Amino acid sequence: MEWLRRTFAILKANPSGTLLTVQLLGILLYAFVDDVPADSIGRLALSLFGMLVVLLALGVVRATPTYTWLGVLIGIPAVILTIVDWAVAGSQPLHLISDLVHVAFYGYTLIGLLRYMFADEEVTQDEIWAIGATFTVAVWLWAYAYSAVQGIVPGSFIAAVDPQAQRSWLELLFLSTTTMTSTGLSDVVPVKPLARSVVMIQQIAGMLYLAVAVSRIVGLTINRRRAAREDR
Repeated sequence: MEWLRRTFAILKANPSGTLLTVQLLGILLYAFVDDVPADSIGRLALSLFGMLVVLLALGVVRATPTYTWLGVLIGIPAVILTIVDWAVAGSQPLHLISDLVHVAFYGYTLIGLLRYMFADEEVTQDEIWAIGATFTVAVWLWAYAYSAVQGIVPGSFIAAVDPQAQRSWLELLFLSTTTMTSTGLSDVVPVKPLARSVVMIQQIAGMLYLAVAVSRIVGLTINRRRAAREDR
């Protein structure tokens, strides 16, 4: 069982890296269940996988100065609603509530990761992973926000394929990723005022995050070189 202890030690020492890896794997898994019915076993498996992501996110934030009780207060309902939303697939009011709770939880996680990244003057290996994990958490947050938007205003997003239909989770995640990275490659287009406003806010937030992350790395590099020169 030595390998199991070593694996657990690595995961414990790098919670942000674990979270980032799980979320990237989640993107691949969504491709296999995007077209299956909402009440299928595949959807349930993906929902459980999503719960794992939520629990990992909560574990990362517990290592930050952010209040743990607040994460539990938001995280537990998010986990419960993930299960209930699958069990009663098609219930739009419940789905909207689930989306809003997930937005709140991923927003909490995002703030916690940002505080974790800026907590000290020396960057650890896990804080480097946290740069990517924070980015993917933001992508998930905005994808849930888009899902909530189309729940509030149906037809907020259109696509070349079946433009009148509600967009799937993978489509909204794709839109969030392309918006956050400023690539502009998504074929999902916001057409209602609320949807366009939310997309614009994400575009601004994505640019600000990249600017802050880069300035943080550059600033620490300059300080480290200055300290090295003073020690000579």
